[in-house]
Amino acid sequence: MALGRLKVRRINVDGELPPGVYAKDVILHIIRLLGVNGGTGYAYEYGGEVFDRFTMEERMTVCNMSIEGGARAGYVNPDETTFEYLKGRPYSPKEHQWDEAVARWRSYASDPDCAYDDVVSIRAADIPPTVTWGINPGQAISIDDRVPTVEGSPEDEKALVDEALAYMKLEPGSAIKGTPVNVAFVGSCTNGRLSDFVETARYIKGRQVAAGVKAIAVPGSQGVAAICHEMGIDAVFREAGFDWREAGCSMCLAMNPDKLVGDQLCASSSNRNFKGRQGSPTGRTILMSPVMVAAAAINGEISDAREVFGVSEPVEA
Repeated sequence: MALGRLKVRRINVDGELPPGVYAKDVILHIIRLLGVNGGTGYAYEYGGEVFDRFTMEERMTVCNMSIEGGARAGYVNPDETTFEYLKGRPYSPKEHQWDEAVARWRSYASDPDCAYDDVVSIRAADIPPTVTWGINPGQAISIDDRVPTVEGSPEDEKALVDEALAYMKLEPGSAIKGTPVNVAFVGSCTNGRLSDFVETARYIKGRQVAAGVKAIAVPGSQGVAAICHEMGIDAVFREAGFDWREAGCSMCLAMNPDKLVGDQLCASSSNRNFKGRQGSPTGRTILMSPVMVAAAAINGEISDAREVFGVSEPVEA
C-alpha cells in the first residue's frame, strides 16, 4: 500500500437473507468474519443482491458500523434507491438542480470493470441472527451458538477471550440464549430509525416487557420521533412497558440518566459493547438487532426472536 493511499475492499452479500435476519445481523456477521481491525487501511464498498434490495435505512445501519470493523469508511454505490430516498427532502436540490445532482451522484459509482484491492463474498443464507458475547463488536456468535472457551480459541486470541469472559461473567461453552438481561435498549444512530421502530412495534404490540427488565426506546432524531408519534408507534412501545424517551443518544453512550448500574447486562441495538460504554465500569452490553432486543425484553433473557415472535419478512416503513 502506497503511503496515504486508501485501499478499497468490496464486500458482496448475495442471495436471500433468512427471515428474522436484519441489516444489524449482516454487519455484525461481517465484523465477526473480518475482525475489528480487518478494515484497517480500507474503505468498505458493500454490494451484491442483498444491498441492491436494502432500503437506505438498512444500508445506513451497515455503513454506520464500518468503523467498528476498522474501516475508514463504508458506502454503497448511489443508485435509484438513493435518489428516491433523497428526492423532496428539505435540503435536497430542487427543480433543475435535482437532475444535475443525480447525474453527478451517478458518476460517483464504481465502474463495472473496476479492480478492487480485495473482494469478500458472503452467502446471505449463511447469516444468522447474531449477537455479541464479548467486549468488542467482533466477538459475536449466532443466537444458537455457545460462548467460546479460551482453550478452543486461536492462540493469538486467547488472552482477549479470557479477558472478555471474565468481564462479561459468562460461562465458557454455555449457550448465549437464555442469558438473563436487566436492561433492553432500542435506539442509537445505528438502529434508531423509523423502520427500526415500525418493525419492532409489529412484534411487541399486545405483549409486555418481563418483570424486572428496564426497557427503553429512543428515536434517533426529532424527525423520527415526530413520525412515530403520528403513527402511534410510541404508544405501542409504552403499552408494552418501554420507556419512550426524547430523541438522542441515550444508553448508547450513557447520556443523561440512561446508564447501566453495577454489572447490569443490557440487550442493546447500539453499535459498541466496549467496557464501560453504557455508563458503568462493570456494566455489560450485548449487541443485536432491535427485534432481538424486543425479544430479550419480553422474555427477560437473550432470546431468538424467530421463536418468540414467529418473525417473518421485515416490513418497510
